Amino acid sequence: MRTYDVAPLFRSSIGFDRLFELLNQPERVETTAAWPPYNIEKVADDQYRITMAVAGFTPDEIELTQQDTVLLVSGQKKTPENERQYLHRGIAARTFRQTFNLADHVKVVGANLENGLLTVELKREVPEALKPRRIAIGGVTATSGQDNAPAQITESKVAQAKTAEPRVAEAKAA
Repeated sequence: MRTYDVAPLFRSSIGFDRLFELLNQPERVETTAAWPPYNIEKVADDQYRITMAVAGFTPDEIELTQQDTVLLVSGQKKTPENERQYLHRGIAARTFRQTFNLADHVKVVGANLENGLLTVELKREVPEALKPRRIAIGGVTATSGQDNAPAQITESKVAQAKTAEPRVAEAKAA
């Protein structure tokens, strides 16, 4: 496995610390992460789907937990295995624990277990305050939220402007 020196990128990048940590993470990945098998799909620009093959598990035996940017999928059989006598056992019913690192603002919007496949729907939802906003040059910018809407003019402001016009003209003449 190659190691990459990301130190030069720190000079021109701000806030990408987590990305650099992810680049160095493959050498620390557990080898048991191959079971159960899963697919990760990009459904749309900001929508993703994880499909896991969890044959033999019921919805109450699978737990999904999202904490910050980590999605944890774990499964544990609740029925005692000692009650059955197997002649051949090809369906694995062992306990599993799978973690997925999610990008910022990616949230789980739904999960479904059907025909032995667990489907987890994900969506990136960037808060309005973090979306790009126009900044006026030479003006004062509001500190919170996005303020790109045109100013609303009310009748009282129009009346104030009309009464102020003669005073401004008098002041210029003087």
